[in-house]
Amino acid sequence: MSLRIEDLPQADLFGPGNASCRGCGAAIAGRQAMKALGSRTIVTIPASCMATLSGSNQKTAWQVPFYHTLFEIAPAVSSGIRAGLEAQGIKEVQVVSWAGDAGSADIGFQSLSGAAERNEDMIHVCYDNEMYMNTGGQMGSQTPLYAATSNTTLGKPTKKKNMLAIMEAHGIGYVASASIAYPLDLISKVRKAAAREGFSYIHILAPCYRGWNIPGDQTVEFARRAVECGLWELFEVEDGKRTRNYEPSFISVADYLLPQGRFKHITKEQVDSVQESVNRHYGRGRSEG
Repeated sequence: MSLRIEDLPQADLFGPGNASCRGCGAAIAGRQAMKALGSRTIVTIPASCMATLSGSNQKTAWQVPFYHTLFEIAPAVSSGIRAGLEAQGIKEVQVVSWAGDAGSADIGFQSLSGAAERNEDMIHVCYDNEMYMNTGGQMGSQTPLYAATSNTTLGKPTKKKNMLAIMEAHGIGYVASASIAYPLDLISKVRKAAAREGFSYIHILAPCYRGWNIPGDQTVEFARRAVECGLWELFEVEDGKRTRNYEPSFISVADYLLPQGRFKHITKEQVDSVQESVNRHYGRGRSEG
């Protein structure tokens, strides 16, 4: 039976009082995920917007134990927490490392890959705003092709690293993509990961309106457009079986790219090349989209 809004718990274990910008995609992702994880959860977060906005010193928006780690080691700290719980015989506790694209795909990739290779009993969540927003909006490996950032003002010349494929290649039991614009899909996937033993990886599109240069009340809308144009596929790989969870409506990629300030310099030829790549991925003809 599919998940319904009325099935969700009323309590917010990450919620009101956080210091996020209005319309912050990271904060939305945190609130949605905690609907699935529950109160018996321990979260580690490296240096990132999420760490800063969700708590510092004696204040925190988390209603569960939360550890602010060094930039590169959240999965390693989660591994140690899991080992400590097991040594004490403490069971039925979710251990989650939660990092941005920098703390997952770049600066934190070594510890992430190691935890996945060891098949640690934990979940790693990458909330992806496609820039290093905590340090000024610089380019990272998750920044998409042609996107302008504070240090690539003419647009990124290389494609986005496919982290989902990389994590799938580790042979772990569960890999999934999600978007804050589809909360029931996101929550269902976090629940599925939490019900499994071993390592799970979930990659969430969580736009940053400041870095993307979109209106602050349009964060969820652009997360939706990314899915509907086909640039962000919602899928999961469970024990090697790949399932697409949602069929997009295939709006034009131009409807997603062109309203964003980070793509204001993009040419028609570049837009067409992105559209063609989407069409190829979904097996659509040239005239479609």
